[in-house]
Amino acid sequence: MTDGVFLGADLGTSGLKLVALDGAGAVVAEAERGYAYDRPAPGRAEIDVRVWRTAFDDAAGELHAALAGRQVRALGLAGQMHGAVLVDAAGRPVRPALLWPDARAAGELARWRQLGHADRAALANPLVAGMTGPMLAWLAVHEPAAVAGAAAVLLPKDALRAALVPGADAAVTDRSDASATLLWDVVGDGWSSAATAAAGVPAELLPAVRGSAEVVGTTSLVGADVPVVVGGADTPLALLAAGTADGLQVNLGTGAQVLRPGWTPPPADDPATHGYADVSGGWYAMAALQNGGSAWDWVGEVLGMGWAELVAAVRNAVPGAGGALFRPFLAGERGGVAGPDDRGGWTGLSAATTRADLARAAVEGVAFAIAEAARSLGGADAAPVVLTGGAARAPEVQQVLADVLDRPVRHLRLRSASAIGAAVLAARGVGVELEPQRRPGPLVEPRPDPRLADAARRWAMGR
Repeated sequence: MTDGVFLGADLGTSGLKLVALDGAGAVVAEAERGYAYDRPAPGRAEIDVRVWRTAFDDAAGELHAALAGRQVRALGLAGQMHGAVLVDAAGRPVRPALLWPDARAAGELARWRQLGHADRAALANPLVAGMTGPMLAWLAVHEPAAVAGAAAVLLPKDALRAALVPGADAAVTDRSDASATLLWDVVGDGWSSAATAAAGVPAELLPAVRGSAEVVGTTSLVGADVPVVVGGADTPLALLAAGTADGLQVNLGTGAQVLRPGWTPPPADDPATHGYADVSGGWYAMAALQNGGSAWDWVGEVLGMGWAELVAAVRNAVPGAGGALFRPFLAGERGGVAGPDDRGGWTGLSAATTRADLARAAVEGVAFAIAEAARSLGGADAAPVVLTGGAARAPEVQQVLADVLDRPVRHLRLRSASAIGAAVLAARGVGVELEPQRRPGPLVEPRPDPRLADAARRWAMGR
């Protein structure tokens, strides 16, 4: 127990969440601000960094009133991974931030494919255009003046921290974000000189790497100077908040991430899954799906169903959806389960297919993709799967996931898991070990059904 509260901010792609945890690990206040990123051309995703600062300030103002004068002990930041923010020596952006959905650097990936075998294998990750390295390579060719005018390239949470902590060294990141740039030697655990050369930028542009819980300065917040820690990437901070030390964690939101902590980085030339540093000195493996809850949102719009009606359809339709199958890859995928050119849709329809069948097939289809992703990570443990994320709150969704994974699942009621993880980091930065209150839901056991097993088999065969 300790007096005061610890703040954690999660800088997401479409909004910022800010939470306050007390010394018992309970969320005592929270605020959220949404925003949209810019799409200046097809396949591009950018945002003015000032939008992030405005969202933080607005959320902090709301929290200030809710905290009623309670002392804020420290602030931690979580952020969307990948992306690239060029900043000057004072930490001011020299152009809008490039975000992970941006695909303009697809052509630059050829530079990474041309690396020597040992250098490519040391990166131990799939090649994705929206990562920092390929984006820097694109900027070096198409916007050389911006690169020449930059003192550092930062990850999104680092750019927000630089705006909040004036005067501190802005050129700082942590392992959890650095390892997801395609500029990091995962096996050697440091910046890759070969990948940096492939990006065509000077090594001096890369930030220093410090501990995620290290205090880098203070910011004026709720009427006081508050210590700010380096922070970490959103996915490992969700792992930290959930307390998942082994087994599998599935985070189901707009997309879906299947996470296996306790990973040991091996060299891998062309892996199907990702492997990144966590915020506590270890590693985790990840199979990421771009199409999760976003596919259900689309289905709801097409079928004219709100979320409650879609969930009711899942409950009322039979397992296997009467033969209907749904592939959720509306926006393509990174590889592994599906590729960038794959697309979604229903198959196996008949005159007897109902709207409820279509809805149930959509939920099963995302679950089938998650199961494929889980298999790609290996391991044969039978421990319950930890579920996080808003799209996994419905008991009907939890049951489908348990049935398809053939494993018990338990949902943790962590509304803002990454922000909570950032608050835990903030506490560590000032010497406090904070254990968040996780409020686990009931254990959901799988219910084997031959109709669902047949649907899973046909889905895996693509028919």
